[in-house]
Amino acid sequence: MEQGKGERAPGGLRRAVRRQWRRLRYAAHPPAVRFIYDPAYERNLTGVPLDPLRADRILAFLVDERLIRREEISAPQPAALKNVLLVHAPEYLEALQRPETLTRILGLEVSEDELDQVLDLQRLMAGGTIQATRWALAARCAAINLGGGFHHAGRRGGMGFCVFNDVAVAIARLRQRGFSERVLVVDLDLHDGNGTREIFAADQTVHTFSVHNEHWGDTAAVASTSIALGGGVGDELYLGTLLKSLPGVFESFRPGLVVYVAGCDVAEDDAIGNWKVTADGIFARDRFVVDLVRRHGARLVVVLGGGYGDASWRHHARFLAWLLTGSAIEPPDNEELTLMRFRQIKATLDPVRLTSTSGHGGWELTEDDLVGILPGVPRHTRFLEYFSKVGIELLLERFGILQQLRARGFKAPVVHLELEHPLGQTLKIFGGPDRRELLVELRVHRSARAVIGCEVLEVEWLLLQNPREPFSGSRAPLPGQQHPGLGMLREIFGWLVVVSETLALDGIVFRPSHYHVAALSHRYTRFLDPAAEALMRALERVLAEVPLEPASRAVEEGRVVRATTGEPVRWEGWMLALAATDRLRVRTEGETYEAAVSAAATDLRLQPDDGAGT
Repeated sequence: MEQGKGERAPGGLRRAVRRQWRRLRYAAHPPAVRFIYDPAYERNLTGVPLDPLRADRILAFLVDERLIRREEISAPQPAALKNVLLVHAPEYLEALQRPETLTRILGLEVSEDELDQVLDLQRLMAGGTIQATRWALAARCAAINLGGGFHHAGRRGGMGFCVFNDVAVAIARLRQRGFSERVLVVDLDLHDGNGTREIFAADQTVHTFSVHNEHWGDTAAVASTSIALGGGVGDELYLGTLLKSLPGVFESFRPGLVVYVAGCDVAEDDAIGNWKVTADGIFARDRFVVDLVRRHGARLVVVLGGGYGDASWRHHARFLAWLLTGSAIEPPDNEELTLMRFRQIKATLDPVRLTSTSGHGGWELTEDDLVGILPGVPRHTRFLEYFSKVGIELLLERFGILQQLRARGFKAPVVHLELEHPLGQTLKIFGGPDRRELLVELRVHRSARAVIGCEVLEVEWLLLQNPREPFSGSRAPLPGQQHPGLGMLREIFGWLVVVSETLALDGIVFRPSHYHVAALSHRYTRFLDPAAEALMRALERVLAEVPLEPASRAVEEGRVVRATTGEPVRWEGWMLALAATDRLRVRTEGETYEAAVSAAATDLRLQPDDGAGT
């Protein structure tokens, strides 16, 4: 029998105790690890496959585990042009003032408006790597820049998303300031660190070590190790190569500073990589490098390098948690992490900013003051009787939801509220000012009737779609879809949870119109009706090996039947709930609820009809 949510309390208590212990230990003995980060790191250019929220996801996890404090994170300054010119030719910097130069480097069209955005972001991250070298040398700590690793940029040009070689700029700056010890760059990104190698090709005091899939340029250099392993590499070959080659470099070169490009695009779950290194393999790699650094008494700087898709942050987070504690701490999945991030961000926001109509305090009159006084003033002026339009946009922006839409190609999303809609207040997000492309439509209201004895946030309608994406053979439409989805259900769901908590409601309820909607959210929700919950669990068991689209279509078309009668299962859209208080939680969790679910499942046996799995 599946466990109810209420049965996880002891584990949650143990985790809370561990976090409290870490908080006390941190206060007494701050860790010898420093982090460099700026919220502007999230401003990734549309079309670049790097997760713009990667750094913030990592920080949210580390903060939640009480391993670091946000107020102690060091903010970088953009790298000064005089430092950039130490490694990049003046004519290259001049060429960067033309959008076509960046278009070639990034492999996507860059407009005049976006040119400064790209240059400012990479200069800022280069400044972060400079800041990391300052911390590593001055405080003799491990210093982590939660960005950087632009290792393809060479002296006279960039490539592969890399404009400024932050690692080279930071090293060259140290040399100018008198740092004379040897520097080892350990580059374990999937792709060749060709730009760094080219910049230091004639420098015997900087050894560039790179293990990658393919060479991207000339491998000749006076102090360099370049190993190309091809595609399809797994743990054994990868770790074996490092074991054979890297210790000898440490022994012979004896670096005083190590810059580690900890790229995670080697992972088997990377969105664009062609290697098959497991999470355990990456974790072992990271510990191996740090062990060598410590054994030889060198200072350590870490930059993140590559890692594509919204799962790459977990590899970095696992490594950095170990670096802080010496223990393996498994990061949460993206669903749990999203809600964790949103709650942390919400805690930093002044409630006045969520209700202000102008984005600042003041004595000016608003529509709220004029209701009932002047004709024509709308009766409802606030979303869910609390949030101003400015407050809603602030939450969407700070939570990174609008930024994720920009990353999907919608450069100027527009938020629109319909507060007088007869079926419930409606939030719409359009792809641009012309409002031709509807991306998000959410109809929601506060309800004291949906669940007796509770006040909940009831979702009447939710549409998430990407009108620019076509369906394909590998991406067929789910029942009810006119366009492919945005892949942002967890972000919108997390946003709704925080909205519900802000309003001190008992939770969220909605009626999933199709099986796939329930399946995507069922990990965190339960049906109020135990019989519906029993049916959902039975459907999940019988369809466990079927991909979501054909599974949902099988239910839609009546191709899952009751084993005893042959009667097709009919999806009725029963009410799902995510409880935030004990008043609602007692209806969806605990022994009484689970007993009712078990009773309803006693004679419930389902089986696929012919073709249900195709």
